[in-house]
Amino acid sequence: MIIVSVMGFSIACSAYKSSGSPSPSNSNSALSQNSSQPIPTNAQEQTPCTLTLAGAPEINGLRLGMTPDEVLARFPGSKTNPEVQSNLARPASQFGVSELGIRPAKFGSKDQFAGINQITFVLLDGRVSTLTVNYSGAQYSHVDKFLAKFLAGRNLPALEQWEPYTGMETQMKSLKCADFEINAFAGGEAGKINYVSMKDLVAERTLKDRRAKARAKAGATPTPTP
Repeated sequence: MIIVSVMGFSIACSAYKSSGSPSPSNSNSALSQNSSQPIPTNAQEQTPCTLTLAGAPEINGLRLGMTPDEVLARFPGSKTNPEVQSNLARPASQFGVSELGIRPAKFGSKDQFAGINQITFVLLDGRVSTLTVNYSGAQYSHVDKFLAKFLAGRNLPALEQWEPYTGMETQMKSLKCADFEINAFAGGEAGKINYVSMKDLVAERTLKDRRAKARAKAGATPTPTP
């Protein structure tokens, strides 16, 4: 099965313990490392990112809110792929969550996704709510190198506005905007765990609300008398 779990902080932490080195991605090709020193950031007051979902960036033509059909249209041949079809046939969870994994090298548009070995989509109600892109190849000495490449040509706050993850400052940083969040991690042997993950915070709040209501309902249900 081509699905891999979406990498989060817990995965990044384990990766940090077992490896140690960073790198995410550029728009149409894998990011490459140019030097061994981290890119300096200026100590300055951070300003909130007010970008909404409309301002969330595309990653190689992929974006939050896409439908499965829109995703598969980016990968010629994927609609008839047995593994992809198996993913699509799997029913969503009781809260409306489903997943889809794509390995670009298997499909016609692989050249447009050079340096990307896996893309994982988490969907809520049939719309992409989390998009995780795993890169291969380059190994980075500092996550800032990855971000410098990723930010090039994108309308996102500058590098110094990204927050380092405590305890993993050289490997992981995040940016939280009004309606979305981006996490970037660079690490693993030969950069095998480099990734960028973008999350729809509006969808996340909807999911949390559904789970909370389900817990409240379960708690209010009377215990059957033996």
